[in-house]
Amino acid sequence: MRPARFQDWLINTVKNTPGADRVQTLADAGDSKHPFGLSVIRGGREERWQITHQLADGEKQEHEDRPVEGTPYSAPAPQPSDAADVWLAGVIGAAECPEIDRVTRWTDRPDPSTQAGVTVFFHNGSRNFIRPL
Repeated sequence: MRPARFQDWLINTVKNTPGADRVQTLADAGDSKHPFGLSVIRGGREERWQITHQLADGEKQEHEDRPVEGTPYSAPAPQPSDAADVWLAGVIGAAECPEIDRVTRWTDRPDPSTQAGVTVFFHNGSRNFIRPL
């Protein structure tokens, strides 16, 4: 799922998540530097996330974005008090999208990052990286 379609999907998913007061694209929030991403207001605080993409092996940008479905990644619904990356991973997992194979939080990797981002792996072999701004 390429960034434009993923951004739309994620905004619709966040809109239906308890605890999210508002969600919009970064562009709608006044950010013209990052082409894809979202601004989420929850608990009175804004969280901004940039979305970048890595194509599947052999895929070209000019190829059509073709969904590949499989067993959806699943995670418990997020809690309002969760850290931003835990909450976002929970939002994605609770939606059980059949295009999403798995989600990893950067702070949970064997060589953890100090940045609290999320990688979304798709059944077609591509992935999206969601990093906080």
